[in-house]
Amino acid sequence: MDIESFVLDVVDVVDETAEAKSISFAVPEGAEERFVYKPGQFLTVAVPSDQTGIAARCYSLSSSPHDGGPLTVTVKRTADGYASNWICDNLNIGDTLRVLPPSGIFTPASLDRDLLLFAGGSGVTPIMSITRTALSEGKGRIVVFYANRDEQSVIFAGELTRLAAENPDRLQVIHWLESVQGLPTAEQMRAFASQYLSFDAFVCGPAPFMKMTTTVLKELEFPRDRRHQEKFVSLGGNPFGDLEQLQETEREIALAESDDDGASADVFADAPAGPVKVEVELDGEEFTFDDWDPRTKLLDFLESKGVKAPYSCREGECSACAIRLLAGEVKMLHNDVLDEEDLADGIRLGCQSVPLTDTVKVTYS
Repeated sequence: MDIESFVLDVVDVVDETAEAKSISFAVPEGAEERFVYKPGQFLTVAVPSDQTGIAARCYSLSSSPHDGGPLTVTVKRTADGYASNWICDNLNIGDTLRVLPPSGIFTPASLDRDLLLFAGGSGVTPIMSITRTALSEGKGRIVVFYANRDEQSVIFAGELTRLAAENPDRLQVIHWLESVQGLPTAEQMRAFASQYLSFDAFVCGPAPFMKMTTTVLKELEFPRDRRHQEKFVSLGGNPFGDLEQLQETEREIALAESDDDGASADVFADAPAGPVKVEVELDGEEFTFDDWDPRTKLLDFLESKGVKAPYSCREGECSACAIRLLAGEVKMLHNDVLDEEDLADGIRLGCQSVPLTDTVKVTYS
């Protein structure tokens, strides 16, 4: 079974700054349902590479799913970023790019809530999608804190100014320029965020910016369900490859692992002896199965049952497949993205989870 991917036509390329471009795509006829998305989600794209065949990367959607516009990602060059530079240098109208359908959980539960949105540099991309959508479809207040190196680095500067002018009672945009104010400190962030303790907070940007901001939000006692941080990294694997071949390779690697004494280090040693019962809540539906093989990852098992569970990288390197444990326990074979607080809250990666108990109940909401 091949992983479902699509070849999209590039219909527009916009220079946002000297270092960032917005790339718009046309969705193929018949694939419209697969490209329904929520504000804050991302696309996984296959960038051609002479060395590895493809370089798989995740880029956030900056477009709104409700304004009738094309599917759009915004990509900023990074100094040593092969994929971002290839996209900015090579993609033109009429070209094509292979992508996976939208995914990700960095999205508001309600567009009517008051939103406190922190963006650093190109981290404004999903923040822009959320802002655009909440203004058109929601009722709450929106406060955007946007940090950049200098004025020339501000992506969407003109549109943010326009949106704030058109929605003075709902949208406030605070620009922070390192060239003028220096890097924001934790004390400054704390003083700013303390004005919005009842808001839902979203944070996206460079790792140091996100770490400082989320630490401040924790110190201000923003509850976990109102504090969101975008989490994905450059993918090491190839999510566009043949699924069965990838699964077989993973099983062989897992079963071949051993310690220095040659003793078995079977990652499935703690698995239940027989089939596991699993209950899954997904998009308002409930699924129950009593034949989950303990040596099969949850995502793979659900797909075998025809359940369209979300995913992107399949490598434990993004959070698109995140689940929350409601009962039982699972073990993740790989995790590059969830931190200790996530784990304590019962969050796991469906693409890497195998059962440790005879019954497991999870939700994707």
